[in-house]
Amino acid sequence: MCLGIPGQVIETYREDDVLMGRVDFGGIQKRVCLEHVPEAKASDYVLVHVGFALSLIDQVEAARVFDFLERMNQLDELEVPPS
Repeated sequence: MCLGIPGQVIETYREDDVLMGRVDFGGIQKRVCLEHVPEAKASDYVLVHVGFALSLIDQVEAARVFDFLERMNQLDELEVPPS
């Protein structure tokens, strides 16, 4: 099953002319492509799938979905692999 994980945009920037962002997922920050949601700005919440933000969502919905995924143990892709 493919899941979209909600995260909060920390910053936006351009990389090789592609709109990118640093997004926080409950304390873990990842680099995310924001091209599908060019209106996204710092402090917005986005739904992310395989490194691409697919839509903007509100803070309440983001918290609800993140909590649900956490209870279902479906946040493995956010874990940092051991070195």
